[in-house]
Amino acid sequence: MLKEMLELRNLPPLKEKAEMLDVLQREEYGYLPPKPDRVDFYVQENIIRNFCAGNAVCNKVTAFCEMGDKRFAFPFYASMPTDGKKHPFFVHINFRSNIPDTYMPVEELIDNGFAVLSFNYEDVTSDNKDFTNGLAGVLYEKGKRGAHDAGKLALWAWAAQRVMDWAERQPDALDLTHAVVCGHSRLGKTAMLAAATDERFTHCYSNDSGSCGAAIARGKGGETVEQICARFPFWFCEKFNDYREKEEKIPFDQHYLAACIAPRKLLIGSASEDAWADPVAEMLCCLAASAAFEKGFVCEDRLPEVDDCYLDGDIGYQLRRGLHYFSRTDWQRLMQFVMK
Repeated sequence: MLKEMLELRNLPPLKEKAEMLDVLQREEYGYLPPKPDRVDFYVQENIIRNFCAGNAVCNKVTAFCEMGDKRFAFPFYASMPTDGKKHPFFVHINFRSNIPDTYMPVEELIDNGFAVLSFNYEDVTSDNKDFTNGLAGVLYEKGKRGAHDAGKLALWAWAAQRVMDWAERQPDALDLTHAVVCGHSRLGKTAMLAAATDERFTHCYSNDSGSCGAAIARGKGGETVEQICARFPFWFCEKFNDYREKEEKIPFDQHYLAACIAPRKLLIGSASEDAWADPVAEMLCCLAASAAFEKGFVCEDRLPEVDDCYLDGDIGYQLRRGLHYFSRTDWQRLMQFVMK
């Protein structure tokens, strides 16, 4: 059933990774800014008293980035177990700076043996059409950008990679063989882009990311390219507006983004009542990208059902009951996938 459904979508075939990454950045997200010439970090230790009953510390870290004669800084938060062991970790691109947060049960993650590095995406640049503030203001003179310059998703992805720069400097505390970038909704799209363009992330989790994230655009239900570009054109490069109401004309689809994460590991999460994201289109993306992974998508040949949890392949999929939300169930299945 699923293969037949996929054939009807008439997707472009997978290509070499470099070619797929180039077309995704040139036509959809814009090219990520280059790595900084230098990154330094300032750490404020133990900013939350009695954090996690003393089983972890929460440090505030500020990344100072130099790019030629330009400077940019943003904060993130490192929630680190205090048992002296090396831990797998999440780089969580979040909507808020809260520790813990509605979308981030930090103590539960710590108790399961993970460290958590998180940041508020709007500490990088605002989630609107204003390109004069934060990182955007540093990169774009008077807020003006070219047709293929980075949109906001690419700028947030670049920031996640700077958090990974800090993680690399903590080899005694962080297990770099289990480095997970994750996010929800627009930040699930961001997490996929961050992982696709940075092989230091060994795992990626995209939660309810839908259109222009983990959902195939051709034949998609819910949010379309026209609708997402009408509301959020600043997430993408200017060129992407050419494809409004023209999904069939796009020279790629979202399986390219998923495939660019191979041969590393990718988990895509859906919610049963999140029709706007379209769980079927998200599951089909896993199948369409499967061939890029050493152990591809392993699933039953049917439409997704509540509590489906396909974790055996290097690309996995899970569907939980409920609405558009980053839930504890999502985190629990993610931890299972990472440590399998």
